[in-house]
Amino acid sequence: MTVVPQPKKRLGQHFLVDENILGVIGRLAALEPQDVVLEVGPGIGVLTRYLADRVAVVHAIELDRSLEEPLRSALEGRDNVRLVLGDALVLDLASLEPAPTKLVANLPYNIATPLVLDSLDGIPSLERWCVMVQREVAQRFFAMPRTKAYGAVSVLVQLQTHKVGFHAVPPTVFKPRPRVESALVAFERLEGSSLQQIRPVVNAAFAHRRKTLANSLALFGLASRADAEQALAAIGKPPGARAEELEPADFVALADALR
Repeated sequence: MTVVPQPKKRLGQHFLVDENILGVIGRLAALEPQDVVLEVGPGIGVLTRYLADRVAVVHAIELDRSLEEPLRSALEGRDNVRLVLGDALVLDLASLEPAPTKLVANLPYNIATPLVLDSLDGIPSLERWCVMVQREVAQRFFAMPRTKAYGAVSVLVQLQTHKVGFHAVPPTVFKPRPRVESALVAFERLEGSSLQQIRPVVNAAFAHRRKTLANSLALFGLASRADAEQALAAIGKPPGARAEELEPADFVALADALR
């Protein structure tokens, strides 16, 4: 019987222990023998082993150095796994060789959203994501305008990707069992512009959700209220529009108008 190391709450660790979910991950990730997979938070290596047996290379990034020994033991004989010890939010993941084409991971809860957002522009080689996250986070990624879940994350993810799969995951597949519902969500990259110019506008627009978009941009210091209202008029939106009323594509037009 495999001894599971004690997960660290401060790192948001919930180790994947039920191998029955692996087939679902493989299907949503559309794994191919030539794939180069980036896995962040391999934990005790349950998913890592599964990936290594099906793809060309797995880059496994683990922050918790106390897991190095059990991970290397679990992955013994799988020479296509490149274990990197470090913080995925700090490491230059775009410099990994060979370049990763898919991100497939049971993401630690406390880094899931920033990691996904950073990977959109930060790892241009990625073509597909299949990530295990809190269910409300998965829903936020592809929330519709005028809903409570719709926000900056929704806009940025939808400008770069489209959803190709969703699967609810029960707490029983993890140790310890999380108190929240989880989900697998899969999405593919769309051809589109960089988020570099758009991201500041999106973040500023949603910084003060209860205020009008123009006021929020002004409070954020990105544009005066008059300039913001003029930009909104240029894209056919009323001066009192709120951020949650705009479609993701509207933010591209708004960023252009503000420039």
